[in-house]
Amino acid sequence: MKVFNTLTRQKEEFKPLVPGEVSMYVCGPTVYNYIHIGNARSVIAFDTIRRYFEYRGYKVKYVSNFTDVDDKMINEARNEGTSVPELADRYIKAFLADTAALNVEPATLHPRATQEIPAIIDFVQTLIAKGYAYEADGDVYYRAKKFPDYGKLSDQNIAELEEGASEHVNDEEQARKEDPIDFALWKAQKTADEIAWDSPWGKGRPGWHIECSVMSTKYLGDTFDIHGGGQDLEFPHHENEIAQSEAKTGKKFVNYWLHNGFVTVGKDEEKMSKSLHNFVTVHDILQEIDPQILRFFMASVQYRRQINYSEENLDQAKTILDRFKNTVESVQYRLAGKAAETTAPELAKAIEKTENAFVAAMDDDFNVQNALTAIYDLLPLVNKQASQEKVAKTELTSFLQHLAGWLGVFGVDLDNLTSSAAADDAEIDALVKKRDQARKEKNWAVSDQIRDELAKRGIKLLDTPQGTRWTRE
Repeated sequence: MKVFNTLTRQKEEFKPLVPGEVSMYVCGPTVYNYIHIGNARSVIAFDTIRRYFEYRGYKVKYVSNFTDVDDKMINEARNEGTSVPELADRYIKAFLADTAALNVEPATLHPRATQEIPAIIDFVQTLIAKGYAYEADGDVYYRAKKFPDYGKLSDQNIAELEEGASEHVNDEEQARKEDPIDFALWKAQKTADEIAWDSPWGKGRPGWHIECSVMSTKYLGDTFDIHGGGQDLEFPHHENEIAQSEAKTGKKFVNYWLHNGFVTVGKDEEKMSKSLHNFVTVHDILQEIDPQILRFFMASVQYRRQINYSEENLDQAKTILDRFKNTVESVQYRLAGKAAETTAPELAKAIEKTENAFVAAMDDDFNVQNALTAIYDLLPLVNKQASQEKVAKTELTSFLQHLAGWLGVFGVDLDNLTSSAAADDAEIDALVKKRDQARKEKNWAVSDQIRDELAKRGIKLLDTPQGTRWTRE
């Protein structure tokens, strides 16, 4: 299996620290609002990667944090007239509900920054003792230049960083810093109503970057296999995590850095973000769209690629899911019948070939498009076999078992796929039976009337040797 390592900018063979196990940390949300589709991209991309590791037999320890204290949290709590913990609790609950609807597996651990304050203080004290950090008026900053490889993940030039940072730091903060590119590990309390904890440097709270360093190493060890997140986190967040963590431990922090691509919107494919006010929250969109369609749409693009969120692309995902659903229902219909049995060696070989193609594609940096193409190309042969007079029960059962595993990697549950029919199924079934009776009585006028009525509702009738079946177009 090969993965693209952002640190080396090339695909590398994946070799876990512990054979058969994967340790994985993915940066979670700052919980001051509902997650938008861009946030969901990262959640779904790494859930798909995790699921594939599990499909291949790995035991995955998956840690994803909640940033439940920072400037955005404090400002939003003030705006709403509530407390930071109350705000965090509300949106953590919403996050878990939204991601559950998208069939995202719960993380092994969901640590919260505010529950790790003692560990964060210990971590910062160690950096100060080693000369990598310094206190200034209650703030604590990291000496970025002291870390020899600073900028290695994002391929940043230190001189350019220094020049850029000096233009964005206010005079008051600049006066406290030794260098413009130094970043905060601990922030002193600014006002009496600001959430804060006691520390050796006075009341304050942790900086964003230190939170992830502490939580990842606490629960996964000083060195772990995979660290994931969006491309926008490469710098400064992940760069700073490396500097902090490796300065403290003297060990390599992460073996493989994986970053997912952005979600864009509109014809101009503008990046979706809260700051641009062009985002759609998952909470809102799930009121209008089947969660399986949204999940499949997001999971069906290779994680490093950009996704354009549009109605057209959602419709395309629905069309593909419907094709899978129709095939599954055809196979289940045949397996439930009493037709004579036969064997289908050609189908058995095709299933094996598809499995090999699926694994080869996913082993190549999780190439989900090629993996899905391999599965999709199998469907015509399956449908052909399902329409035969004799039924190949062994091979068709094998197909369903394999398909459940393949689609499961993408977060699509086969049972939910076939049970997500609309509430009017019973009415459609009754109309189909009425049409069958009309055909039996050679009442072609009634038969055609029912057929035309169902067609207007997007129902396609299939007259098979085993009886009339219907599907949604």
